[in-house]
Amino acid sequence: MGYKSFLVKPFAKKIARDIQKWSKEAVAAQDKVFQNLIQGAKHTSFGKDHGFENINSYEAFKAQVPIRDYEGLKSYIEQIKAGKSDVLWKGIPKYFAKTSGTTSGVKYIPLTKESIPNHFGTARNALFNYYAKTGKGEFLDGKMIFLSGSPELTEISGIKTGRLSGIVNHMVPSWLKRDQLPSYSTNCIEEWEEKLEKIVAETLGQDMRMISGIPPWVQMYFERLLEVSGKKYIKDLFPNYNTFVYGGVNFEPYRSKLEELVGKKIDSVETYPASEGFIAFQDAQPHEGLLLNVDSGIFFEFVPAGEIHNDNPTRLSLKDVELGVNYAIILNTNAGLWGYNIGDTVQFVSKDPYRIIVSGRIKHFISAFGEHVIGKEVEEALISVANKQGVRIVEFTVAPQVNPTEGGLPYHEWFIEFDEVPNNISTFSAEIDKAMIQQNIYYEDLISGKVLQPLKIRIMQRDSFRNYMKSQGKLGGQNKVPRLSNDRKIADLLQQFILK
Repeated sequence: MGYKSFLVKPFAKKIARDIQKWSKEAVAAQDKVFQNLIQGAKHTSFGKDHGFENINSYEAFKAQVPIRDYEGLKSYIEQIKAGKSDVLWKGIPKYFAKTSGTTSGVKYIPLTKESIPNHFGTARNALFNYYAKTGKGEFLDGKMIFLSGSPELTEISGIKTGRLSGIVNHMVPSWLKRDQLPSYSTNCIEEWEEKLEKIVAETLGQDMRMISGIPPWVQMYFERLLEVSGKKYIKDLFPNYNTFVYGGVNFEPYRSKLEELVGKKIDSVETYPASEGFIAFQDAQPHEGLLLNVDSGIFFEFVPAGEIHNDNPTRLSLKDVELGVNYAIILNTNAGLWGYNIGDTVQFVSKDPYRIIVSGRIKHFISAFGEHVIGKEVEEALISVANKQGVRIVEFTVAPQVNPTEGGLPYHEWFIEFDEVPNNISTFSAEIDKAMIQQNIYYEDLISGKVLQPLKIRIMQRDSFRNYMKSQGKLGGQNKVPRLSNDRKIADLLQQFILK
């Protein structure tokens, strides 16, 4: 045990005890967060506009505060950008987290003095809790890598502005920063391929012990390391590497390939961070699901996903959720987001404690024929068949083909890049179709009713998804390939990469 892991150990144990305490009193913790949020914002412009002085219950809150997306709050955020204080939260934000939106263009998400601990503190707590629960704190005694956005910040009316991962980079304490890679200058490189080369050069020969990033980009990093070094496995380069931290993407489609590259199984810690708030994290191994972050300045609401576009949808607090239901997750935060729909859907897999899985994005689905297939369903169908047949998937996406040029019934078109193509693609395709029928009853009805024909797989060229993302200017960083589309925009662009 190194001196850092030795010194951190008692603090890690305290954090684990605190997490266990509030996770067992989650509803009470949420009630307290709710009251603090109302009190903290009652004198703001938003609070006055929505009668916070008279809100004394969740029912009263729902009557006063509608569900919104970024566009619904944009007028308030423009006031903050113009220099006004006490708009959505008391005072002015310390930062704006700048993120891309599909309908709103660039979004500016406020981070306040009160909300910052939610972002950095939760990331720290997730890692220290892992240490306390497993006894594996060796990652603290070597080098760590965080594949993040640029830490370079601009200013809007005196408010520092940049990507969330870049902002968080500034919050890393000095005792940890000495062992953080890549360097500041390398992290500032925007072009991913150039940045990747610099990261490889800086980390070769280092005692890397923890690596954090989204799985597809970590895979690119590993592959490039092996190419440059001539080694067979990452474990030959980094013998003490034992902890992988990730978020934003389901790890399972990538797990077998990453472990093959590493040359051994490694522990992983899943997190669920967003610019709007750090929502959940893996609190135990090997339990399914992520612990909802109920004691960190966010009051959560849940709307049955099928009702999210209704004028008056059902809105539930934590105490009324049910297991296995697909909910749109709604945030109210001490950064000043109110009734905020972040666009994600979740399902509860446990209520003691409250653990969730991310089931998809509201806008990422296929329902060309009323089937409403979601991301969780296609991922589980593909993973189950791939694991059974020993097939490794590099990347994939699915879209409807409503008007096949070859004629016949429409179908779901699966674009899959394999590490090695299955021996019998027809059998593989048929097994996925069976798995989809088990996942989605409406899909089953459409197949049996001869509305849809069974799915078709398009085998993609090697690196086709990377080349597609590069062509869209979205290579690297936190950018991800959508699992599902209800239109042909991505599918049509992928046609050029199909293996002939």
